[in-house]
Amino acid sequence: MVYGLVGVLCIVIAALCIKIYLLKKSAREIADAFADRLQTDTNTLIDISSRDRDMRHLAESINRQLRILRKEHLQYQHGSTELKTAITNISHDLRTPLTAICGYLYMLQKTDDIGRIRSCLERIAERTEAMKQLTEELFRYSIIVSEEETEPFEDVLVNKVLEDSIMAHYGALSQKGIQPEVEITEQKITRRASSAYLSRIFANLLNNAIKYSDGDLRISLSDTGEITFSNTAKGLSAVEAEQLFDRFYTVETAHHSTGLGLSIARTLVERMGGTITATCIHEQLSITIRLG
Repeated sequence: MVYGLVGVLCIVIAALCIKIYLLKKSAREIADAFADRLQTDTNTLIDISSRDRDMRHLAESINRQLRILRKEHLQYQHGSTELKTAITNISHDLRTPLTAICGYLYMLQKTDDIGRIRSCLERIAERTEAMKQLTEELFRYSIIVSEEETEPFEDVLVNKVLEDSIMAHYGALSQKGIQPEVEITEQKITRRASSAYLSRIFANLLNNAIKYSDGDLRISLSDTGEITFSNTAKGLSAVEAEQLFDRFYTVETAHHSTGLGLSIARTLVERMGGTITATCIHEQLSITIRLG
């Protein structure tokens, strides 16, 4: 009987040794694979030969963290590229009026003609206003993205906020020769949202139309609560339409805009649980908002 117990014990010890060996092998596989994934740019995840449930659970946990790490890495790369592009665009947008101002100041130093002096001062005032608009847009964007607390949500009558926004911009639209076609449902559209956010969103979309529209603008609010701003945008492609909400993206450079207006609009819409999309079909740009 003693020999029997010894035999059983030897079998158990042998099984444990094999188990330990396999666990160590799996641990080495995970360690080697993890080091390889960190050093190479690949989407391949860690896979091990062991069937042990705990080791496979460990490998899967590491894979989850790798997915998060890769996503953050891609976001960092995208943000770095975007920042470089933004710096280039902003530098160009600010340098253009600055160069003009310096030129007009030089001309002022070289003339005593009152008419020419007034003309130069008018041009300087125009370029200074352009720089002011650019810097204010950047400031508004930095404030919005850095806000830790959101505006309080309440039951908002979307119809009224949209109508008020259109009326507030009617003068600016008329100056650009734009007579908007407005179609707002008589049904009361109420959403749990921020009236301040909605006003800013509509203002940014209207300002975008004033800057870039080819003279037409159609605004609608449907019975389902879908809000659409559409206008002719000659030369705009479907790919460019998808990029309109990217930070600092502009279809035209040096157009008195940093391209932040639509990015701000997307940020605010998403904070309210909604979506905003842009499509361009046959040079007809449509920006659609759906609130949650």
